Amino acid sequence: MAVKKAVFAGGCFWCMVKPFETQPGILSVTSGYTGGHVPNPTYEQVTTGTTGHTEAVEIEYDPEIITYAQLVEIYWQQTDPTDALGQFADRGDSYRPVIYYSDEAEREAAEKSKQQLQESGRFDKPIVTKIEPRTTFYPAEEYHQDYYKKNKIHYQLYREGSGRAGFLRKNWKD
Repeated sequence: MAVKKAVFAGGCFWCMVKPFETQPGILSVTSGYTGGHVPNPTYEQVTTGTTGHTEAVEIEYDPEIITYAQLVEIYWQQTDPTDALGQFADRGDSYRPVIYYSDEAEREAAEKSKQQLQESGRFDKPIVTKIEPRTTFYPAEEYHQDYYKKNKIHYQLYREGSGRAGFLRKNWKD
């Protein structure tokens, strides 16, 4: 089996794990940091906004079961693609939405999907999610991994309280 990896940033990484992890063909989802200039950053460093990193998830998947294009479609449905300054209650560069690509085929798939979403008319505002080359991914600290499983109540309260759950219900109900 050929395993591939995809990286997506969509605000708080806690909320980006479960939607991918529950899909067929997903082997693992790791919370972490990418896109910055500081090697091996910590959560405390990333949240200062000075490292250039975004909170992101790295997804290991079997491309014979789920495609990169399908992962991009799942990604859109977890984010507000019209907000470039963060996601929901989380503001700043470390929470900006980004699709990271590893090669030209992934870049083209992401760009095509973004264009289709813009043309769909689902949102009144422009789709501003960035599509950028993938850089080194650094796994986050252990207490951030599988947060939705380890801290179920806090995760649910955060997902609702941040505005993410309501936005997703309203804009992605189908």
